[in-house]
Amino acid sequence: MKFFIDTANLDQIKEAEALGILDGVTTNPSLMAKEGIKGADNILKHYVTICNMVSGPVSAEVISTDYNGMVEEGKKLAALHPNIVVKVPMIKDGIKAIKWFTDNGIKTNCTLVFSAGQALLAAKAGASMVSPFIGRIDDGNWDGVQLIEQIVRIYDTYGYQTEVLAASIRSSLHIVKCAEAGADIATCPLSSILGLFSHPLTDIGLEKFLADYKKNNG
Repeated sequence: MKFFIDTANLDQIKEAEALGILDGVTTNPSLMAKEGIKGADNILKHYVTICNMVSGPVSAEVISTDYNGMVEEGKKLAALHPNIVVKVPMIKDGIKAIKWFTDNGIKTNCTLVFSAGQALLAAKAGASMVSPFIGRIDDGNWDGVQLIEQIVRIYDTYGYQTEVLAASIRSSLHIVKCAEAGADIATCPLSSILGLFSHPLTDIGLEKFLADYKKNNG
């Protein structure tokens, strides 16, 4: 499973990249706003900066909600850097735009997916990735990981090449559960990735090894 970091924070991206396990980055307007990135030109420059920091895909989201607007925005985003994947919302005009991007060789990430039916439409349109928001599904007392399993099963049955990108990850356990469910990618906050390192028995074992070494070697 590939690991993407879900942020626009350059320090966090740098830290994740330094671990040697980072495969890509996802962003959205909310994450840009959180970092205080304002103005269309500054946002575009920030995307380029991120692309130059990582070797994998960087999802850059359109803000238009009509077909023509999404296509025009997507073309500009895709022209910024070869790593850019145009992030398109799961709406009717979004699916139409994804089909246009697919036909014109532009990679896409269909975002705000909350059902298997939506994921099926995205795959039919040729989306490179589809992003089910499992944390938000869990918030509504449904099972987000179960949706990942359902989408993976449908894609495997029909041979769709669209990658399943588990989004809205809330914990390290979410990452493991998504890996078990067959997700191709998990996009996570840095804290969730770092949480995978932690286990009390690892800490206890390391402490004992070091104590024994010190006892025997001074």
